[in-house]
Amino acid sequence: MKPKIYFLIYLSAAVREFSKEELLEMLASFRKQNAANNITGMLLYKDGYFQQLIEGSEEAVKFLYERICLDERHRGITTLIEGFEEERQFSDWSMGFCDLNSEEAAKIPGYSQFLDTSLSDDRFRSNPDIGRRFMLLFRNHQKSSELNPSA
Repeated sequence: MKPKIYFLIYLSAAVREFSKEELLEMLASFRKQNAANNITGMLLYKDGYFQQLIEGSEEAVKFLYERICLDERHRGITTLIEGFEEERQFSDWSMGFCDLNSEEAAKIPGYSQFLDTSLSDDRFRSNPDIGRRFMLLFRNHQKSSELNPSA
């Protein structure tokens, strides 16, 4: 029997606004570390807030989450949901990323529910599956775009 995949979604506030270049630099580091630890996932950024889903072995995800909680680039870290899945949802990405402030994000089908809503809104805290569903929409959009570059 194949072991289940552990996942965790958290929300946090950046200590300051990050530029696109700074976010991409951080992502390069995250992706390298995640690949080395067999962790995959997705990171959303909007208006100074992060929402991230990380998945892998329970031990690896919890160890990474402890490190994330110590990272001084953000504060107010809140675990939204955690549990097990039968398989990885983001198996192709050591860390997918979507800046919800970008023009590209606005083109993703299903984006409208995020247009005027902060990631810190109580709707995300009380129903973390909203963010998770958007992450999956983004994943599916990226996969279809890779298969059809004109999409």
